[in-house]
Amino acid sequence: MSGIAGTLAGVVRQASEQRPNAVALVDDIGEVTFAELNQRISATVAVVDGLLDAMVPVAVIGPNHRTWIELYYAVPSSGRLLVFLNHRLHAQELAAMLDRSGAGIVVGNEAELGRLRGAGVEVPMFDWAAWSAFVDGAENEGVDRPIDPESAAWLLFTSGTTATPKGALLSHKGLLASVAASTAARPVSADDVYVFPFPLCHVAGYNVIHRHAHGRPVVLMPGFAAAEFCETVEREHVTSTSLAATMLASLVELLEVEPGRVTQLRSLVSIAYGAAPMPTSLLRRTDALLGVDFAQGYGMTELSGNAVFLNAAAHRRGLDGEADLLEAAGVPVVGVEVRLVDDEGSSVADGEAGEILIRAEQLMVGYLDDEDATSAALRNGWLHTGDIGRMANGLLYVVDRKKDIIITGGENVSSLEVEASVLDYRDVARVAVVGVPDATWGENVCAVVVTVPGVKLDPVALVAHVRQSLAGFKVPRHVVVVDELPVTASGKVRKADLRRWLLENPELLGKRL
Repeated sequence: MSGIAGTLAGVVRQASEQRPNAVALVDDIGEVTFAELNQRISATVAVVDGLLDAMVPVAVIGPNHRTWIELYYAVPSSGRLLVFLNHRLHAQELAAMLDRSGAGIVVGNEAELGRLRGAGVEVPMFDWAAWSAFVDGAENEGVDRPIDPESAAWLLFTSGTTATPKGALLSHKGLLASVAASTAARPVSADDVYVFPFPLCHVAGYNVIHRHAHGRPVVLMPGFAAAEFCETVEREHVTSTSLAATMLASLVELLEVEPGRVTQLRSLVSIAYGAAPMPTSLLRRTDALLGVDFAQGYGMTELSGNAVFLNAAAHRRGLDGEADLLEAAGVPVVGVEVRLVDDEGSSVADGEAGEILIRAEQLMVGYLDDEDATSAALRNGWLHTGDIGRMANGLLYVVDRKKDIIITGGENVSSLEVEASVLDYRDVARVAVVGVPDATWGENVCAVVVTVPGVKLDPVALVAHVRQSLAGFKVPRHVVVVDELPVTASGKVRKADLRRWLLENPELLGKRL
């Protein structure tokens, strides 16, 4: 199967032609060369063609596994959509996503497939071993079909400002534009060895394609654990990685307790981060221990990755005294346009706050079967992020995140989704869900509740109720009972006021549930 320029599979095909014996992937099973990965992609296309009618999507679920990466490339190469399922979600949530996507098969680890069966999913399923055997036994290569680079390749469900997650459709062109943006901001060195500890079910997986586009290997961790991370870096001579704030905090805490492990990280040159704000104090602690370069990326699923970057030089200046730099998201790369607008859509002056709008080739195609949401998000060719920012000296500063989104442990939580579950509890009359700061998780989900008159709420019972329908990371860790919620003249809850009140009165939160 020959690669086609401008498509995801074309990335691996090109690398296999230029460096067939170079290592593309390292995991706990072993090494895979680019030539081997290219062959696996072709065989996977043949298997998918044999199982499904044209255009029927394929879904994948489970912790990190090399099959994820094979499917990253192969399913879009077959002209089909790859549906990403986050294994941390509740089985009923996943079942609803599968139904909406129209996926014809599901590939994953047996534990997650079992959860789906328990939720009533009847779509044919294949565990990692069975799927690998099918691919190993493929007698023919996949059909080499022309693929429109603007066609959708990946479908990722994202928590937004609505209670129902939206399915963001990402194209070959958009994902490769995101790769190009990252390359412009964070060039990949000729000896780069990159370790990927994030879940492959997130848009952060575009970093895998970023390395493969430069013919460099990706070391895949099944999940992040600080000690295993140190051992992996030492064993594989890793030079670069991407870490969420919670991951970096865990790593720094380990190194401060076991300073001898610093020597295991001596090959590490750079750490990239994003997804949530990185505490300046944590950057300084890391710098004191490791002295590595830092790079930040601002983006989201709808951008197919990152579009605005703060490079290593800016971080060094920030650590050396220009502290304001460490609060910046960075600058857009060439090909990415950023505007800040007021409520009427007019551009704001430098230094003034406004909604962040972005125009670039890496924008999503749209939301699955949701024309209204797509039109609202992609007005006049600009992605309306819902984030509030300001520009100063050419730098973008994000001053408030997307309305009603809580980021806990790197996962996005829709407050409206949690509110719907809390309101389903018999003792709750009204509720507002907000994020409150947490040193370990970044934020915790907090439910501020008005009870039914005459009822004394049991927070533990409420949490147990929510856990029956939502993923564990979405469950409130704090429940605060109030007589009334602050509202605007139009009746909308003033969540900014609630967050400020809880920040000023942390004793109201009590212990984490």
